[in-house]
Parts: sequence; C-alpha cells; structure tokens
Amino acid sequence: MFRTLGGGDLGSNRTKGAHTHPITELCEAGSRLYTTALRAGRVARTEAESAPCLIELALLHPDPDDQDWLRPVPPALALAQHLHPLEREITERRRLSVQLADTFEPFLAMGLQSTTTSDSITVLEGGERINAALNLATTQCRTELLTVQPSDRVSERSLLRSLERDKPLIDRGVKVRSLYQHTARYNPEKLAYVARLSEGKVEYRTIDELVERLIICDETVAFIPAREDQQVALELRHPGLVRYLIKVFEYLWDRAVPMSTGAPYEVASDGITEIQHSIAKLLVEGHVDEAIARRLGMNVRTCRAHIAKLASALGSGSRAQLGYLIARSGMLKQDDGTGGSPG
Repeated sequence: MFRTLGGGDLGSNRTKGAHTHPITELCEAGSRLYTTALRAGRVARTEAESAPCLIELALLHPDPDDQDWLRPVPPALALAQHLHPLEREITERRRLSVQLADTFEPFLAMGLQSTTTSDSITVLEGGERINAALNLATTQCRTELLTVQPSDRVSERSLLRSLERDKPLIDRGVKVRSLYQHTARYNPEKLAYVARLSEGKVEYRTIDELVERLIICDETVAFIPAREDQQVALELRHPGLVRYLIKVFEYLWDRAVPMSTGAPYEVASDGITEIQHSIAKLLVEGHVDEAIARRLGMNVRTCRAHIAKLASALGSGSRAQLGYLIARSGMLKQDDGTGGSPG
C-alpha cells in the first residue's frame, strides 16, 4: 500500500464523521473552504469545523501569528508532499523488479531448454483452473475446434458453458465439429443448443458410444480428463500427442451420424434395436451396467431397461445365460465395424 505524508494511506479514510474520505475524493465542503482559504490567504478556525478533513489531510495549518486562523498549504507544495512517498515507493518497486530479473536470469535459459518436454503436458486441478485454460485456448483458436462430448449428469451446465465458449469462435469464422452419443438426439437441451449454432461452419454428429471428453484447438493444444470427477485435466501441447488425438477424433467422426439425419435407433429384422446391439456388444466384453450406461450416454435405469428387453427378445432367464445367447445368436457379427451406426 502506498503511503502519504504523515504515514497515512493514500486510499484510506483518515477523517472522521461525515468527512470520511481519502484526499483523492475531497468533499464539496472541503473543496469550497480550501478554495476560499487560497483566495483570502487564511480562514477562521471556526469555519474549518464544517470541513475537518482539510486539517486531517494537511491542506490547512495553524497561522503562526494568530491561532484563531488557519492558512492554506499551497497546492503545489501539498501535491509534492503527497506525491513524494508514491514516487519513493515506485522507485523501490522498480529496484525490486530489477533484483528479481537478475535472480531468475540464470534459470531462464534452462527453462527454455526444457520447454519442449516439461511444458508439453500441464496438469490442471480444479474446475476454475480448467475452465480458465479452456477459455484461453478457445480465445486463441483461429481455424478449427474439435470436441468429443460424452453425456453426463451435468450435461445441461456443460452445454451452457460450451455455448458461451463456442459462440465467439463461430462469430470469428472458426470451424467447429462436435461429437455426441446417439442419446443426445433425445436431449432437449442438446437439440436446442445445436439449433442455435448449426450455421455453416458448425457440424454435429452422434455415435453409439464415447469413452472420454476431448477438446482440440487448431492442432496445437488438446485437453483430456485425468480423473472421472472432471476435476483434474491434462493440457497437451506436444505435437505428436495432439496429432494422435486428432486421428482418434477423425476415426470416430467418420463413423458418426450427422445430427440432422433421422434417429439411428431403428429396430432390426430380429426385433432388437441398434442401441440394444451396442449394449449386447459391451455385455459380451464384460462391462458392468454402470460402465455401459456411461459409454452410451444414458442413465443406469434406462440401460437396465434395454438389457431387460434384450433378455426378453433372446429368451434369457439370467445374466450369465444372456451373454451366452448373445454370442450364439450371431447378432454381433452384423456389426460392420461402424459402432452400430447406420452409414
């Protein structure tokens, strides 16, 4: 904190009563009386009772010849008295900044040498820091933004945050491509979000399952979660890692269905829907209900309802038998490798 004449703070409230204010906010009564004192050369001490701040702020001082009168401190002198401690503080801080630069100078070259390794992966802890890094990256994005957005319990909040982040990008002409799960087609919030932004350079597609969230800006930086609760993320700037993640995105994108097409959950000739085919594949792979629901972007109750319908269609009386019947039915052989999505 900068100090003023007499040890007070420039921004502090030094006067009392109705005249509690710093010198930078001189009250109307004080300003009027100080003007009168400058013009007349002095004012009666009784007049200063209406503006005690002038004495507190050292703008009036006792007349050495008559204690019943107060004389004004010349404005140039008053200004110098208040500026001097500020200039001294500024000089001291400049000296400190030079010392800091000298202290870190030997380490700067070492830091540049390690940038390609240590700075290529940054751990971001906490939602505030993660969002700050995302906001900075998207603000700097100039060409294309790629996102993989699995559904979760906070999907509505995520959508609002994405809308705030994506709209300025679109206004700048940045191309945006986003992947959701097929269940997004039945989410009113997502559909409203897509309707607001699907103009020209914005594309949305869906696929049956997604594993983790992914955001890539301009082929230079990528963000992936490092913990399931979304409170730790990794900021990746290593060119090789970013290129690899772009290839992963393109692999999924090529197998996804444009949001503008009809619903992909059609009933096949065997009476089993495509979503149930996706669930059957994950069941055979040994995934539990919670994991299947998370990968397909639905709640566990809905997932179990689909499993029950699948069991009924195959005539299964138990979970163990269901896996056997799925394998024997040959239904998984119908999967053409596109993740259960129609071409």
